Formats: sequence, structure tokens, C-alpha cells
Amino acid sequence: MSKHIEKLKKQLVEVSEVVNSFQSEAVQVRIIERLLDVMIESEKVDADGSEIYSKKGRRMRPDEENFASASRKKPGATKILNQLLNTDFFNESRSISSIANYCKEQFDSDFKTSELSGILLKLANEGKLRRERSNENNRFEYIKA
Repeated sequence: MSKHIEKLKKQLVEVSEVVNSFQSEAVQVRIIERLLDVMIESEKVDADGSEIYSKKGRRMRPDEENFASASRKKPGATKILNQLLNTDFFNESRSISSIANYCKEQFDSDFKTSELSGILLKLANEGKLRRERSNENNRFEYIKA
């Protein structure tokens, strides 16, 4: 256990300058959480595979393991939309509702249109998608940029 703590201390010293360069404490906390998550994931891979650990690093009970693996099966809206960008899905104009229906059918992910709208706007602002108003219903449609 002390080896892990010493390793963690060393790694935290190495990244502290970068983390502290962010003025927002919330951003700093997010970065540290992500680093710790990655470290825990790598330790899971290094283990013989029989032990599954929670985010806090403690060994999980068998009934928790099933819940944890079940909760990690479905990808989130951002991941799915980025996957769709790499296909020909956005080669034609798509409304938010048609995107949500497609996600439900193809990925078994029941996203609300409000969950997708912010991500789609971000992708449009990044120049990955074009956002255009439909003449038929005056709603936004998205197409590959």
C-alpha cells in the first residue's frame, strides 16, 4: 500500500504545476479526478483481472461488480454523436428528434432532445457540423460541415 501512496505522491508532484495553472478550483478538481480514474483503470488492467475496484480504489463486492459493469455498458450522448460524425449519418440533414430516435434504435440509448441539443451546438461551433433552420418546421437540422 505504501508503494502506491509513494507512487501517487510522485505523480501528483509532477502534475501539480500544470493543475495549479488553472485558476478554477472546479477545473483543478476535475483534472485530479480524471487522473485518479485513469490510474485506477490502469491498476485494474495490471491486476490479474479477478479483482474489480471502485472509483475510490476499494475492492468491490460481487453484487457491486455486476451493477458497475451494467452501468458502464452504454456510451454517453457525446461519445455516440462523435461516433456518428465518423460515419455517413450526417451526410444528410437530421433533426434532433431523428437523431434521438436513431440513437434509441441503433445504440439502445434513450436520450432526450435536450441532452443532444447542447452537444450538437458545440459540434456546430467547432465546425464539425452545420446547423441550419428547416423551412418546413423552423427547427434546426444538422449536417456534416
